[in-house]
Amino acid sequence: MTEFTPLLSFAGGALIGLAAILLMLTWGRIAGMTGILAGLLPPLGSDLRWKASFLAGAILAPFCYQLAISDVTYQMPLSAEALIIGGVITGIGVTFGSGCTSGHGICGLARFSPRSAVAVLMFMSFAFLTVFLTRHIL
Repeated sequence: MTEFTPLLSFAGGALIGLAAILLMLTWGRIAGMTGILAGLLPPLGSDLRWKASFLAGAILAPFCYQLAISDVTYQMPLSAEALIIGGVITGIGVTFGSGCTSGHGICGLARFSPRSAVAVLMFMSFAFLTVFLTRHIL
């Protein structure tokens, strides 16, 4: 069972939204994590600095939170193989969907993009189906 943490969840969502807004205001870019990560792979573009900074902040923020505020406990109920398979499937979906959950779900919906609305509907439907199948059928 997952803990019910509405205040922490709200704060985290607000910080993600704030980061997306600041990125759009300062650089005029969408905070799609997959696109940002892909920008760090060769060939490197002129926007390498902000992409590396954005990803570094996304990676370091949980560690800073753990050091400053709370001990973060977590468990991985899946094997390394299952995580790799899930990552490959996600990568395929991101490629065919022309974006990831952050790009479509956070930024695309905020811009009222019809394409993002369809993408979010699709990946959320499959997420619900996957959880149902793995928890109740398999």
